[in-house]
Amino acid sequence: MTPSGVPEEARDFIASVLDSVSDVLVVCGPAGEVVQVNRAACDLTGFEEGDLLGRSLPQLLAPGYCCGQHDTCPCSEPDDVRDKEVRFLTPDGAESEPVAVNCAARLDAAGERVGVVLIGRPVGELRRAYDALGEAHRNLQDAQRQLVQSAKMASIGRLVAGVAHELNNPTSFVYGNIHALSGYGERLGAYLEAASGGATPDELERLGGELRIERIMEDLPSLIEGTKEGAERIRDIIRSLKHLSLVGDPSEHAPFSLSRAVESAVNWSVKGRKASVDLVLDVPDDLGVRGSEGHIQQVVVNLADNALDAMKAAARHRLEVTGRRKEGSVLLEVRDTGPGIGEDDLGRVFDPFFTTKPVGEGTGLGLWICYDIVKGHGGGIEASNHPDGGALFTVTLPSA
Repeated sequence: MTPSGVPEEARDFIASVLDSVSDVLVVCGPAGEVVQVNRAACDLTGFEEGDLLGRSLPQLLAPGYCCGQHDTCPCSEPDDVRDKEVRFLTPDGAESEPVAVNCAARLDAAGERVGVVLIGRPVGELRRAYDALGEAHRNLQDAQRQLVQSAKMASIGRLVAGVAHELNNPTSFVYGNIHALSGYGERLGAYLEAASGGATPDELERLGGELRIERIMEDLPSLIEGTKEGAERIRDIIRSLKHLSLVGDPSEHAPFSLSRAVESAVNWSVKGRKASVDLVLDVPDDLGVRGSEGHIQQVVVNLADNALDAMKAAARHRLEVTGRRKEGSVLLEVRDTGPGIGEDDLGRVFDPFFTTKPVGEGTGLGLWICYDIVKGHGGGIEASNHPDGGALFTVTLPSA
């Protein structure tokens, strides 16, 4: 098992050192016969040391790793082998877990090759750890997608509340006018039926007075005009909702009006919260940017929502959204009159899951989504505190 002539104490010392090594160690002679193994090799294969000594290394390797069949046995390689994966056979003929081995030539004092030294480390546990890590990563990605979707749905929910409130007025107006027109139609029908039935002029005059036909004719133009205005208002609301899309393909970038996108997003955000706020919109109509209008609106919705949340306990509620050109780009600034952002938090506000809101009131994904969208547009977003107080978010977008 060890070279002859070596003192017994030295042999015991070397054996104890080799057995303490956790990596698999197999030493082979010039013909590939095993001349020494350590305890890790015995534990891996299930053989006792005496059963391994003298056997040919290819006989210990599972089919597919033996040089006799596929010429892939490490001992057949003329040069050093690095990180080759092999499997050993167990006493019952089964295969061990995979082992990543390094195999180097064993040289004598004269530098002649007298065998090989194979050192390996089982990778089954490492592979299982990687699999577990991959599964955890996939679960985290799924959870992240669900949280992002939840954040989007929360924004949509607030917008729907605003839409419902906004649609209620013109819908009620149109419904009331239609109800009045329906009654007028019945009375006009009765009058026309009498006229076509041969009623005398005196009878028609009397009936017209009873049915108040003259009042009906005076009211009809205003009722029709009012109904038309209500329908047009509903049409305009639906048209703005078509622009306010929180989904879309970020690759579908095209020029669009930043003023229109910002106005729709901010108005719906404020109406969805039913917030009492002094709103200042100063975005020129001719300010165009290139990108996905729906995604930029989502950025504005998130920034406006954060501003409204920040001003809940503030003495003054003022939301300023301004846009301007600067050096071939477009700057969009969103400022509130809340308490501002803590100095320690300024560098973390765009980190996923970071939030200063109480538990249950924020996912910490809104600003991260904004950052991701703006970066995807080739722009940038920064958070700071305004000199006069409140938070200031500056979005830079490519100009159209």
